Amino acid sequence: MGAWESLGEMAIGLVGAIMTSDAAPDAGGQRRARRCSSGDAVETAGEPDDARPGGAGTGRGSDFAELVQMVKQRGLLDLRRVYYAVKMAFNGAVLAVGAVAFVLLGDSWWQLITAVVLAGVFTQLAFIGHDAGHRQIFRSRRANDLVGRVHGCLTGISYGWWVGKHRRHHANPNHEDADPDIDIQSLAFTAEQSRTKRGALRWMVKYQAFLFFPLLMLEGIVLHVRSIRAVLRREVKAHRVETALLAAHVVGYLVMVFLVLSPLKAVAFIAVHQGLWGVYMGCAFAPNHKGMPTLSAADKLDFLRKQVLTSRNVRGGRFVDFLLGGLNYQIEHHLFPSMPRPNLRHAQPLVRQFCASRGVSYSQCGLFHSYALVLRHLHAVGAPPSVPQQC
Repeated sequence: MGAWESLGEMAIGLVGAIMTSDAAPDAGGQRRARRCSSGDAVETAGEPDDARPGGAGTGRGSDFAELVQMVKQRGLLDLRRVYYAVKMAFNGAVLAVGAVAFVLLGDSWWQLITAVVLAGVFTQLAFIGHDAGHRQIFRSRRANDLVGRVHGCLTGISYGWWVGKHRRHHANPNHEDADPDIDIQSLAFTAEQSRTKRGALRWMVKYQAFLFFPLLMLEGIVLHVRSIRAVLRREVKAHRVETALLAAHVVGYLVMVFLVLSPLKAVAFIAVHQGLWGVYMGCAFAPNHKGMPTLSAADKLDFLRKQVLTSRNVRGGRFVDFLLGGLNYQIEHHLFPSMPRPNLRHAQPLVRQFCASRGVSYSQCGLFHSYALVLRHLHAVGAPPSVPQQC
């Protein structure tokens, strides 16, 4: 169990921690941050959309307050209910078609194709759950939570557990003392973290760049395990509701798979479906923060710079927007978490121009280049320092 748990911990870090990449900017709101040794300048509470206008960083005269007004004037914080209605209807239709195809195909190895399709559908459902957690869909918390819990049930993730974890990340992105996404025992995201690893963990960190994508295949299972653990420990609100939803998912999923397929094909289906779902989830989150600055107590950044300097955007047009669920506009998303997904692409040129006018580095690159940056960063911080040879 210990070895599996260690691999699992490493995998979970690759989706959550997976939010950090590009050679970090430096100077003027661009300096490289160091490891934090205290809780100074750490925001601690808030909803996933704490950064929404009216929250932190919107004080009179701040750069962010000016940007908020520009965004509001363009209506970019207005809800997009029709978009989400169509999006959820489309996802539901594809899920239903996939389920019907699964039943009609029966006990066949062609079901592995169904598993691939459903891995993509599960990720798209998870994106909707993410947006609901940020209150992008409705004004009321109750309506968003309802949508979030339904999608959590469909994917087998505890909505309450995820919201709490993601909230802490948004409040303090890349802060080594406060961001749970870079506090992973089995991974190192800074050279200092790498130096603290010993034994088997030291070996894993040394080769973490090579293990990155293979380990993502465990991510789906790890999300399920973490969700069940959080619910059983009553670490989430409405734990009875979430327990019922997770139980419905687990029982329904396993019963359907093992009723239709023989045991060997059922195991193969689950492995392909859960493995590819984990890889897709990881690839959607991976480019967002890896290799960007990690913040320390010495870095007294305002809200705007704290969010922009620790995030990276991914270029690619509407196809990449769909593929990554809008997370490719990570800078805009971190500045305005409650901004509806389709509005992010319209906010992007405005935010970029605003950052340029304030001398704030704005990082973005292509999709495949972003993965190369992630792997280079993991290799750079994971590899042991070279020891100069003595003559």
